[in-house]
Amino acid sequence: TMPGRATWTGTRHPVTVVMDEIVDIFRELGFVVALGPDIENEERNFGALNFPPDHPALDMHDTLYVDTAGADLPAGERLLLRTHTSPVQVRVMRAGPPPYRVVIPGLAYRNDPFDASHAPAFTQMEGLAVDEGISFVDLKATLSHFARRFFQSDVQVRFRPSYFPFTEPSAEMDVSCALCGGSGCAACKGSGWMEILGCGMVHENVLSNCGIDPERYTGFAFGMGPHRIAMLRYGLADIRLLYGGDMRFLAQFGALGQ
Repeated sequence: TMPGRATWTGTRHPVTVVMDEIVDIFRELGFVVALGPDIENEERNFGALNFPPDHPALDMHDTLYVDTAGADLPAGERLLLRTHTSPVQVRVMRAGPPPYRVVIPGLAYRNDPFDASHAPAFTQMEGLAVDEGISFVDLKATLSHFARRFFQSDVQVRFRPSYFPFTEPSAEMDVSCALCGGSGCAACKGSGWMEILGCGMVHENVLSNCGIDPERYTGFAFGMGPHRIAMLRYGLADIRLLYGGDMRFLAQFGALGQ
């Protein structure tokens, strides 16, 4: 006659749910998933992506280098925990001729403090498309479609000029704040907009470094942080909630994994 003991049923993490949904949207557009190792060399992580040798990202205070004492490596080669998933783009382009349409989910690592909006290990989702005749119009159309599929059909999108060593021209993409509807709130700092990703046309030097003729082929690339997108979707103020493993918090997302 005793009541049964209730058991907690596990489910997918909210960031995993977000990443799977992003991948599914881009699969509808003909993209496939590409993966690569977490440990990379400096050439694929920086050099091939058009980072100059004196770029501050190469300094120890930004990048986590691997102790390779005693390892059989070419002279001068250093290994590191990849600071972004972009080295997989290099691997894809060097593996064979275009066209490519890939999305790249995975972990990246930086020597950042663990605070409300940063973590030393975090997820990234990058995309790459290279073919003949690809233009910035294709980039804008692809990412605008993604935003409207992921958030809501009437979400507003804008692109702002930016700078990244591996793309030219470069931009950052904002969406209208889902929490206030664009009227301005604390989450969007009163602007009505929230940045969700960086993007741009693949730099000619990157194509050349990967053995692709920049006179024949063009392409675009983009990168976003699923942790921050999950914070935006679910109205979370502190990214550490997504790392803590607190079952009381994660149980609220149980329906997401069904």
